[in-house]
Amino acid sequence: MWMAGLPKEIDARGERLGGPILSVVSLLVLAGSTVWAAFATHGDRAYWTGMLVVVGALAVWLPLLIPLFPRRHDHPVLTACYYAGVLLGAAFLVGRADLFTAFASMGYSLAFALFPARWSVFAVAATAVMPLLVKGGWGPDAHTPSWVIMASVAGPMLYAAWFIGVESDRRRRANTALAESNSRLEKALEENAGLHAQLLTQAREAGVLDERQRMAREIHDTLAQGLTGIVTQLQAAERAEADPSRYRRHLAQVHTLARESLSEARRAVQALRPEPLDGSRLPDAVAELARRFAETSDAEVSTETTGEARALLPELEVTLYRVAQEALTNAGKHARATRIGLSLSYSDDVVMLDVRDDGVGFRPDAGEHRRTDGSGFGLQSMRQRVRRVAGSLAVESAPGEGTAVNAQIPAIPAFGGEDGEYR
Repeated sequence: MWMAGLPKEIDARGERLGGPILSVVSLLVLAGSTVWAAFATHGDRAYWTGMLVVVGALAVWLPLLIPLFPRRHDHPVLTACYYAGVLLGAAFLVGRADLFTAFASMGYSLAFALFPARWSVFAVAATAVMPLLVKGGWGPDAHTPSWVIMASVAGPMLYAAWFIGVESDRRRRANTALAESNSRLEKALEENAGLHAQLLTQAREAGVLDERQRMAREIHDTLAQGLTGIVTQLQAAERAEADPSRYRRHLAQVHTLARESLSEARRAVQALRPEPLDGSRLPDAVAELARRFAETSDAEVSTETTGEARALLPELEVTLYRVAQEALTNAGKHARATRIGLSLSYSDDVVMLDVRDDGVGFRPDAGEHRRTDGSGFGLQSMRQRVRRVAGSLAVESAPGEGTAVNAQIPAIPAFGGEDGEYR
């Protein structure tokens, strides 16, 4: 752990244990070298006494690494002084006994542990050169055994090779961990691709369902209502066969309704706005709708607009127009109303459409579910349209008391201008 990498790569546990471990190992190697040297041939008493004094000093000096090691990067001068002290002591001992070369080799471990990479090279070089300079291994009078020189030269090489091996192993483990991470990422991407495909399928299904509902509403609001008007006018024409002028008027209404229904059906397929809203204000389109309805029915229809009329988003205006159209159809076909009132109210935040009639009325909570002729789709269509634009629809009715339909939608101006005025 304490020699597994450069100082900046030592983990928290290595920072705590690095100093004590290096100190203990250095002391053990120093003690072993001293004992070994004691059994070898040595000089006089003074020669041996000086060596023991240096050994004792190193025994006191080496443990100073314990408090210094965690602070070695903050105090580079103290670190260099500590290493120089160890190196000088080792040089003195190697000069007295070759066996202390083993202790001098501890300088390699200390060099890599104490200094950053760019400085540890110099410390290692100093450790390698020190025994050669002390013993004069390269001089003309060299008397150093060959194994000492080999140890001094091969030692750094072996240590560097070992260090590179440790680094290679560390990088191999890092690459393995990276490969595992990539494998997990690939699996996650595959899962995401599956989820994406599932979402696309659901989006297509939702789009198909939404388009079906749109077409159902458009068919109900165009073809169904147009055909209803045509049937009503044909029935009225049959009853007016004795009066040629009325008969021809009803047939003319049939032709008009047929052409309008065909045009609206084509526009519905192309998802276009109703023709009455093209180039017209919503209040004018609703007033024209009321006028045409009054011509083809026996009901008296009135319209009213309050507030400042302004252009809304196209979808909002289509919603109010279709609600007014459906409410009029219900009032004439089911309620058999004789008077119908339509009112558009513009305020700052909402636009309200009220349609009231004096027809036979019904029970709103059960009427659209009890019909079996398909007419109950009208209220459902109105609610769907209003909900799609974040609005609300309220229907008030009771048997014999007429019906009131109220639709409220947000007053979001059209994109044509900031003031939202009709242009």
